[in-house]
Amino acid sequence: MVVEDHGFQRRMALRLLAELGIEHVLEAGEGAAALETLRQLSRNGGEDCPEVVLVDLDMPGMDGVEFIEHVVREKLVPAVVLVSALDPALLNTVQAMTRAYGLRVFGCVEKPLTLAKLRDALSRSDDVLHPDAEVESPHVPVDALRAALAEGRVLPWFQLQVEIANGKPVGVEALARWERGDDGVILPRHFVPVLEREGLAGALTDAMLEQGCRWLGRWKADGMDLHLSINVSPATLADPDSVDRYGEIVRRHGVDPEMVVLELTEGSVMTDVAGTLGVLARLRLKGFGLSVDDFGTGYSSLSQLSQVPFTELKIDQVFVSGANTRPRQRAMIEASLDLARKLGLGVVAEGVETVEEWRLLAELGCGVAQGHLVAAPVPGDQLVEAISQWRRPDV
Repeated sequence: MVVEDHGFQRRMALRLLAELGIEHVLEAGEGAAALETLRQLSRNGGEDCPEVVLVDLDMPGMDGVEFIEHVVREKLVPAVVLVSALDPALLNTVQAMTRAYGLRVFGCVEKPLTLAKLRDALSRSDDVLHPDAEVESPHVPVDALRAALAEGRVLPWFQLQVEIANGKPVGVEALARWERGDDGVILPRHFVPVLEREGLAGALTDAMLEQGCRWLGRWKADGMDLHLSINVSPATLADPDSVDRYGEIVRRHGVDPEMVVLELTEGSVMTDVAGTLGVLARLRLKGFGLSVDDFGTGYSSLSQLSQVPFTELKIDQVFVSGANTRPRQRAMIEASLDLARKLGLGVVAEGVETVEEWRLLAELGCGVAQGHLVAAPVPGDQLVEAISQWRRPDV
C-alpha cells in the first residue's frame, strides 16, 4: 500500500512499484482513509492485507507517525517503508520508534522516489517476511523444553566471524537452537523467554559453553583455531558461582579461556551493579573475553564501557544495515570504531548482509564481520563446509 497525500508522488510510487514487478498495490491519499481500508481488509479475514506499507510522514490530518501507531496497535501490517523529505534526524527517530513498537522497517526513503531507492528498501522484504524458519510462533511446553535442555537437544549453531582486512575466519558465535524432531528447529526468540521465566537461562548458557568448547576441540584437531562467542544471561551475572563453573568447563575441554568471549547486552549489567562488576572482574582475571553486545541500542553505553572490563565491542545490525547509503548510520559506526580504538577494544560488526556494507566497514577500518554475507548459522558438523564456501568480497 502507498499512503501519500501528494497525487503526483503517489502516482510515481505506483509506477515505480510496477516496474519492480509489484502490481497488486493499494493506495490512499491520507492516513485516516488508509487506516479504514486496512481495518476493512482485516475484518474480511486479512488475506488481502498488504505486506508492506510505504507511508509518507508529513501528511495533513493524520500524519505518518500517528498512522504507524494505529497500525501497530491494531496489528494491521507486518512492515513499513518510511518515505519523506524531512530532516534525516527526524526520520531516524521515527524509524527507531517504529522498530521499538515491534514493526519491521525496511528503510527510510528520501524523496524524490527513484527506482534504485525503492529496490534497495524492498530487497530485504522476502527474507524478513518469509524466513526459512517458522512463520508462526510455535507452542513451547515448559516440560518438553526443560527435558530438551537436560537431554542435550538444545544445541549451538555457529555463525562464522571473519577478519575484514583479509577474510580470515577467526571465530564463531554460538546461537541456541532447539531441534524438536518433526516440529523442526525452534529459534531462540521462541524459547529463551520461557527459559528465563523458569529460571533456566543460566543452564542454557552452561549448555552452550559446554557444547561450544567441545566443538572448539574438534575444529582445532582439524587445523582450525577459532575463538568462541557465547551469549550470557543476566541471571549468570548475578550468580558468583558461574565464574568457577565456566572455568571448570573450559579446563575440562582443554580450551584456553582467552579463546572464549562472553557477550553481554548493555542492560544486563545494570541489575545489580556491585555484584555484577565483581563477577565480570573475576571472569577477566580467569582470561575470558567480555563483549558488549548490541552496542548503542541501549541508553547506558558510555557508563558501561567506563566500568566494565570489556575486550570487544559489537556494532548492532541496526547501524550496519544499509549504512553505505545512510549518513547517520555511517556516523554511528565511525564514532563506535573511534571509541573502540581509544579504549583498545576489538570490534565485530553484526548483520553484514551486502557487499556494499562490507566495503564500507573495510573503508572505516572495522576489524571483524559477522552476518549472512559471510555465512548463516550452521550446526557444528557443517562449519567446515561453510568455511570452504566463504569468499572475501573484492574491496
